[in-house]
Amino acid sequence: MANDHIDITVEPGEVHALLGENGAGKSTLMNQLYGLLQPDEGQIVVNDEPRVFKSPRDAIAAGIGMVHQHFMLVPVFTVAENIALGAEEVRGGPLGWLDRRRSRRDVIETSERYGLPVDPDALIEDLPVGAQQRVEIVKALTREVDLLILDEPTAVLTPQETEELLTVMRSLTAMGKSIVFITHKLKEVKAIADRITVIRRGQVVGTASPDTSEEELAALMVGRAVSLEVEKAPAEPGDSILKISGLVVDDDRGVRAVDGVDLEVRAGEVLGIAGVQGNGQTELVEAVMGLREVRAGAVHLEGEDLVGRSTKRILRSGVGYVPEDRSHDGVVKEFSVAENLILDMYDRAPFGNAFRIDGDSVASNAKHRVEQFDIRCQSPASLVGALSGGNQQKVVVAREMSRPLRLFIASQPTRGVDVGSIEFIHSRIIHERDQGTAVLVVSSELDEVVGLADRIAVMYRGRVLAIVSPDTPREEIGLLMAGITGDTPEGAK
Repeated sequence: MANDHIDITVEPGEVHALLGENGAGKSTLMNQLYGLLQPDEGQIVVNDEPRVFKSPRDAIAAGIGMVHQHFMLVPVFTVAENIALGAEEVRGGPLGWLDRRRSRRDVIETSERYGLPVDPDALIEDLPVGAQQRVEIVKALTREVDLLILDEPTAVLTPQETEELLTVMRSLTAMGKSIVFITHKLKEVKAIADRITVIRRGQVVGTASPDTSEEELAALMVGRAVSLEVEKAPAEPGDSILKISGLVVDDDRGVRAVDGVDLEVRAGEVLGIAGVQGNGQTELVEAVMGLREVRAGAVHLEGEDLVGRSTKRILRSGVGYVPEDRSHDGVVKEFSVAENLILDMYDRAPFGNAFRIDGDSVASNAKHRVEQFDIRCQSPASLVGALSGGNQQKVVVAREMSRPLRLFIASQPTRGVDVGSIEFIHSRIIHERDQGTAVLVVSSELDEVVGLADRIAVMYRGRVLAIVSPDTPREEIGLLMAGITGDTPEGAK
């Protein structure tokens, strides 16, 4: 049962935050409100009138819009075409032609009215994630909705894009719109919410105000006290495991993304890479993993040259890898949980060989990992695509940490994950470090980098500006992330 007798009321002009663990039932509840699912019991009442939504069209007609956690956009369409989709303006009667000029004009008028700048002629596939989200919001607002549901809207945004979104939310509620805000990030809830409803395992377990402490909110979500700080002993670094020298890498457009980076990660330490997303971190990690061509420089794993090796060979050299985009690079949604847990080991003992897969070993492994990593699913045979985003992330982490490693690379390891799971994933990363593994963590969350790292490399425009201690004041690290070196710690100039 995903939702169990849930009562929730959203008032006009308020931000109502919905908090809960991964798989608590938040998205299921909102999908019913948006007409994608039908409730087995209960009522949806809009402006004192009971309503039945058989499809999103009915919900939109009632003034309800939704921006999904995984965007519902057609990549090869323009912004205007995506926004018009399903509500196309036609000239010349029912069998006429699309009024593209009208669609384009509607996009411009809506974006200007609500302060959400979008280029109506841009292709979706060419836009950054933050801009794609603006398109989704503009799409809902062109339908004249009064209630906007935002499902995990900040899970894939940079801190700057998140702040922009919160500003947009404030302006929308000032205009009388209501917002249901689903998130795991307690700081954002406290910053923007007027009221908070907490759901745990399909039931409402409490309501709270923004004045409630983060510790109290976390305990309500998880059902126990949660440590919001990373607990770890001082590192005891050993020999150099990963050595990057003079690395030069281009991005997809052929523009220099990594410009002469030197880095070293030692056994038994966590090196964190801090920086605003888009400053070369993605390309750096992809080059190390053999996913992107190296233009110049060297990458060595305990003296072995990784440049030119396939990703499969690199993984089998004892490297674990959590990619930043789990949907595209971390899981196969059409495969089961059990199958996803052996994606890089399916042809090796005990799971199989070049000719066959041992189903019993795969099932036994899945049962163990599901329990060990608290993956919320009906069974290991469930499709990964049916899991919440946070549980998909736990599948990736479980797979990559289930074999002996020399190097563990985690890019945005807790993106879209609830506080209880964040605590667990952080503890596993520190456990891996304490086993003598070299760990490289890339995160756009500065709190996460500072909490996990023993040393922090700050990247800006493809270069490492400085390597600093996690005890360095946040303001100094923030300045480095903005490219301002000045009189910052040693090595920043």
